Amino acid sequence: MTTSTRGAAKTPAVLVLEDGRTFRGRAYGAVGETFGEAVFSTGMTGYQETLTDPSYDRQIVVATAPQIGNTGWNDEDDESGRIWVSGYVVRDPARVPSNWRSRRSLDDELTAQGVVGISGIDTRALTRHLRERGSMRAGIFSGEALAPDAELVRRVQAQPHMKGASLYEEVATKEAYVVPAVGEKKFTVAAIDLGIKGMTPQRMAERGIEVHVLPATATAEDVYAVEPDGVFFSNGPGDPATADGPVALMTAVLERKTPLFGICFGNQILGRALGFGTYKLKYGHRGINQPVQDRTTGKVEVTAHNHGFAVDAPLDQISDTKFGRAEVSHVCLNDDVVEGLQLLDQPAFSVQYHPEAAAGPHDAAYLFDRFTSLMSTVREGQRA
Repeated sequence: MTTSTRGAAKTPAVLVLEDGRTFRGRAYGAVGETFGEAVFSTGMTGYQETLTDPSYDRQIVVATAPQIGNTGWNDEDDESGRIWVSGYVVRDPARVPSNWRSRRSLDDELTAQGVVGISGIDTRALTRHLRERGSMRAGIFSGEALAPDAELVRRVQAQPHMKGASLYEEVATKEAYVVPAVGEKKFTVAAIDLGIKGMTPQRMAERGIEVHVLPATATAEDVYAVEPDGVFFSNGPGDPATADGPVALMTAVLERKTPLFGICFGNQILGRALGFGTYKLKYGHRGINQPVQDRTTGKVEVTAHNHGFAVDAPLDQISDTKFGRAEVSHVCLNDDVVEGLQLLDQPAFSVQYHPEAAAGPHDAAYLFDRFTSLMSTVREGQRA
């Protein structure tokens, strides 16, 4: 990605898709060029959390809400230490942000972090195009990066596909760190960072859990060195079919029957560890308004999603795995995509969506309580 920051608001820009379709608008954020997989997010709010979510690594995010930037950018809502999207596409950027926590505009933050974006295009037409043809490689070009369309299409088509991309190590922490429990410490959890969002260990800390966040390259020895009551596998970017290391680590955790909880990428890792396959969705689930049914209770939750891959597991039958019986615990009501797995003979479960996000706003917070209950049950069993 090459960027400049001068005169972006009046600079012509173009979004180019790999199938040759182009959308012309104005530069938004930094000026230059960037490449990634074009995907759309249906959230009406929460753009700051979206942009700083490591799971969006190497993706150009299209905001389906027509106006973006109204609440500016604050210093509290980042989900990580930087913006991870490779590009941002909006229709109508707010001219003046208005919120008591705002410290600067979204445009200013994109520019400061060198994120190339585009505004003033028909994002509804673009979203319909991606729904019909699927997420695809794309590029945003502005300023000196502009060139004849045929040349820009060629440059986009030369980029790697998301399928087969191994990205989780790019976004994960390199050094372990600890998020202390809030109040009395009740449990210790080893959290494998595959692209973890800041709110996730916070949700556990609020329940008296001391969270040791470990790099994606952590070994079983690293995990059990912290003497965990449970192990957590986080969200993250890329194709789960490339994540052989995390699958091997999860297998070791399952063999020891340690309480286990995974979200998003962690759900896909559990699927692979149980012997299920994974596959790429046509355009994925991204947004904060996705209906998911918890099949163990029948309750329907409004949930936050960010995934382009899914687990291929049978919806309506219990499966026999090398770790005992497993079943699909959650399903998306829009398209029947697997949204959760659980083992019936040992303490392990996962969900595909993001329970730390305030989509419902608290519809899925119970999952952290479920994890806590599993650890409590196992501990009591060990004492008996």
